[in-house]
Amino acid sequence: MPAPTPIEIRLRRASRLLEVSFDDGSCFELPFEYLRVHSPSAEVKGHGPGQEVLVTGKEQVGIRAVEPVGQYAVKLVFDDGHDTGLYTWKYLHELGRDRATRWARYLERCAAARAHPAADEAHK
Repeated sequence: MPAPTPIEIRLRRASRLLEVSFDDGSCFELPFEYLRVHSPSAEVKGHGPGQEVLVTGKEQVGIRAVEPVGQYAVKLVFDDGHDTGLYTWKYLHELGRDRATRWARYLERCAAARAHPAADEAHK
C-alpha cells in the first residue's frame, strides 16, 4: 500500500508548528523543534545504526521555508542554517503517527545527557 500523501502543508510560524494533512484523513501538528531534532539528514541520523546524533538546544528553532522536492518530499529550511535532509511523505506521516513515542525517547536521551529543559520536567 502506498504511503499517505499530503494534501496540505501549513507553516504556522507563530505557534512553531508544521501542520500536515494527508489523503488518508490524518492530520498532524509537528513542532519545529521536533522536526529539527528528527531531521532525516546524515548530520542527525548518521550513516548507519548506532550513529545517531543527539541534537539539542533547538527549543526556539524556526522554519524559514518549506521547499517541495519532486512529488515525494519537502526540504525544510531551518533558521539555524540546517537545510539538509529530505522529509519524504512517508517519513512525515511516521513522525506524526509516532510523535508521542519518538518525543518521549528523545527526552529520555536528553535527560541522560542532561541536555533539554523539558527532559528534567519529564523525570520529576
